[in-house]
Amino acid sequence: MTTDNLPIATTRRGGTGSRFIDRVGKFMAFVLLVIISALILFPALWMLSTALKPDVQVYANPPIWIPSPIKWENFVQAWTLAPFTRYTINTTLYTAAVIVGTLLSCSLAAYGFAKLRFPGRNILFTILLSTMMIPGMVTMIPQYILFSKLGWVGSYLPLIVPSYFAGAFFTFLLRQFYLGIPNELSEAARVDGANDLWIWWKVMVPLSKPALATVAIFTFEGTWDSYVGPLLYLNSDKLYTLQVGLQFFRTASEVQWQYLMAASILVMLPVIIIFFAFQKYFVEGAAIGSGVKG
Repeated sequence: MTTDNLPIATTRRGGTGSRFIDRVGKFMAFVLLVIISALILFPALWMLSTALKPDVQVYANPPIWIPSPIKWENFVQAWTLAPFTRYTINTTLYTAAVIVGTLLSCSLAAYGFAKLRFPGRNILFTILLSTMMIPGMVTMIPQYILFSKLGWVGSYLPLIVPSYFAGAFFTFLLRQFYLGIPNELSEAARVDGANDLWIWWKVMVPLSKPALATVAIFTFEGTWDSYVGPLLYLNSDKLYTLQVGLQFFRTASEVQWQYLMAASILVMLPVIIIFFAFQKYFVEGAAIGSGVKG
């Protein structure tokens, strides 16, 4: 009787030890995630704290985390001291134009690489992907010289026109999605007399809305936060975007940190809202780009 119970007792002790180790592992993972989250949130919390401080507390030593009094009016003053309403309109129009160009050009190019058969298709696609290895800073000067000779410097053309020429990453992402769409659908449309443009617009685009939404969101994030391009090509205050407009609070003699941080938070809000509202598309974008299919 006692001998028969020994394996059971051993199994139970082993099961208890395994559960204990599992709980310790989960606890350590939780602690690690809390530490990483705190490190990530620290700059944002410091930004919010600075945005709410009176001027005299900005340079206090030791630093003051909780301002007293809290200056909510810093947000209003930051927005009105500089023409941020105009900057917002400029940024919105510029971002919308880039999103449209990216969706049109990349989806068309992706359709061609995924569904059309022509000589050198794979070679061209490989060359396109290889351009992703070229750092943007390497092509910045040649691009500036080209746009300067075209007379485009001082306008939005250098910032918008390139988006209508199919970037490599989004073309690759959409191509991966199009490869998962059955060829029978396009073949059935061809039987009915449809051409490739009609098939792309009536068949591929409706079926690829999740992938297109992913591209649109990533493009919005990148364009809204763009700083180097607008700073390089826009030479008029009337054309400035929000990111360039933030330099209004930086002068040769001082930096108005409380207003700069307040304006930065306001500029960040659309990006944060878009991210939390459509975060599932970021996950889908990573899955599509890695070739994972649901």
